[in-house]
Amino acid sequence: MEFINITSIKATNKYLRLDTNVEKLKKSIETVGLINPLVINLKNELIAGGRRYTALKELGHTEVAVIKVDKSDLMQELISIDENLVRKDLSNLELEQSLSRGKEIYETVYPEAAKFIDEDLTTPENNEIQTDAPNDKRSFIDMTAEKTGLSKKVIKSAIDREENSSKKVKSLRAMGELNASQTNEIIKLKPEDQEQIVELVKDKSAKEVKELVKLVNENGIDDAVNDFVNGPHLPKEYKSLKTLLQRTNKTLAKILLEEMKSEHEDVKKLLDHMSTLRLSLDQFLVLCANDEAATSSELNEINPVYLNKQDDENLNNTDAEY
Repeated sequence: MEFINITSIKATNKYLRLDTNVEKLKKSIETVGLINPLVINLKNELIAGGRRYTALKELGHTEVAVIKVDKSDLMQELISIDENLVRKDLSNLELEQSLSRGKEIYETVYPEAAKFIDEDLTTPENNEIQTDAPNDKRSFIDMTAEKTGLSKKVIKSAIDREENSSKKVKSLRAMGELNASQTNEIIKLKPEDQEQIVELVKDKSAKEVKELVKLVNENGIDDAVNDFVNGPHLPKEYKSLKTLLQRTNKTLAKILLEEMKSEHEDVKKLLDHMSTLRLSLDQFLVLCANDEAATSSELNEINPVYLNKQDDENLNNTDAEY
């Protein structure tokens, strides 16, 4: 470590974060000093420590502690990427870009390291960080997971999104119109197919995107898009209702199977809600019965108890027992 004049440092590295808020960092430096020196190369170009550099300048420091490294251009870039991954939160896209480029450099610099393309994270054992292996043999994902605290699956998914997304997918992600879950499904398609469907699914759920991707793989892009655009769609309210009913039925099945009872005061409120729900369900079934597309057999399949007066009376008796 040595001290040099801050004005002699060239802060032109594209990975430097020079425009972020450094007020907390300035207070830390004022309190305990600079813990981690700036990292520069032999040309006095700043490689790592952009936020520290900004804070020191704003505090008026002239002589600053630096560590000079004599590394190849690729290693210098990897150091800069490492600094960003470890020390500062990045946007989703910045994270993905940094991880992808970091992986590329790492596997070039360490040719004996386990390759990203060979990473199999389908077993719990492979998802564990391999700290016992020599560093130059460990994969980029493994090393990065240890440094950042991110899981290996998160890192792999981020790199996959960066490397497999089409141009339009990346553009919509940059504008915040597409999230990671949607993208994880879209990138299962070829880039040219991604371009055709991405505008259609940017306001859809990840599950809906998954269904369309499945259709594309089964029927081809043209037929899948036509069915998706022109075919009948279940209203979002119906989808929500379906999910809630599935959860409710599952919970009720467990309560009935275990003959679970409770003396809690909220049971009365619960029964009141259920009575209101029964009335709403009756009205919903009438609505479905008035729909020409609904057959009596379909209604019986939904829940025959609401179509049978005697069964309804039995339910009333059951309520009374509680």
